[in-house]
Amino acid sequence: MEDVLVPLIVFGTLFGILYMYFTTRNKERLALIEKGADAQIFFSAKKNSGVPFWKVFVLNFSFLCIGIGLGVFLANLFVNNLNMDDNVAYPASIFLFSGLGLLTSFLLSKKLLADKE
Repeated sequence: MEDVLVPLIVFGTLFGILYMYFTTRNKERLALIEKGADAQIFFSAKKNSGVPFWKVFVLNFSFLCIGIGLGVFLANLFVNNLNMDDNVAYPASIFLFSGLGLLTSFLLSKKLLADKE
């Protein structure tokens, strides 16, 4: 029974999120058009960013992977050299360094976006 419920719940949740996103976006656009707003406002925001989305995504993903790699490496050092419990060392190091990697990528992408303006 659980083998059937889990995929149904996952796909149902995904469908619900996408349905709400598209219907809300459509209602917002219709309300703006009814008030007399120009239709070009829906497309002008994408052209003004200056930095392609894929560059920011690659920057974030690469720093996340670097953080996870550093976390695993340092957790291994903690377990082998400091006799730390591996059930504590691995998750703590992975979360700590992946968070630091994401923070670094956020600061760099913020700087990258500020330089383009």
